Order: sequence, then structure tokens, then C-alpha cells
Amino acid sequence: MGFMDKVKSTVKSGAEQAATKAQEEYERIQTRRELAQAYEDLGTKAFELAERGDISHADLTSLVERVKTLKAQLDAIGTEQAAAAPAASPTEEPPPGS
Repeated sequence: MGFMDKVKSTVKSGAEQAATKAQEEYERIQTRRELAQAYEDLGTKAFELAERGDISHADLTSLVERVKTLKAQLDAIGTEQAAAAPAASPTEEPPPGS
């Protein structure tokens, strides 16, 4: 085997290893995303069940209250923004190109 054949073989082997590692990392990232989504789904369902009274546990109480507080804050922010937005006057002309 000549020198160039050894170089080609080494480069090919390195490229194959890099491709394998890249594929493994891609699969790892995808699985992490799926796991995060599964946790989110579980949390959402647990919140719904706890809020309805279908499940209860001392460890859930503070978490459910935190979610309720954050939802109320989010609703308040939306209400404040809607109230602060200037109402369009019916006599205003639409911008050009509309």
C-alpha cells in the first residue's frame, strides 16, 4: 500500500468516525427534546388534574399555586397591553398600500 493509499484510508476512516459521532449526537439531542416535551406534557396534565381536584399531594400544592400565579401575571400583562394600546380612530385613513 502506497503512501497516498494510507492517507486516503486514514481520511476515510476519520470521516466515517466523525459522521458516526455526529449521528449519535443528533440522536442524543432529539431524545433530550422528546424527554423535555414528555416532562412538559406530564406537568401540564398533572396541573390540570390537580386543579380539578382529581389528584392531590403536598408536593404538588406549591407548584400548582406557582403556575396559577404565573398564569394570572401573564393574563394581567396581556390586559395591561391591550388597555395601553391606542385605539384606532374610525376616521383614520389606512396606510398606503393597504
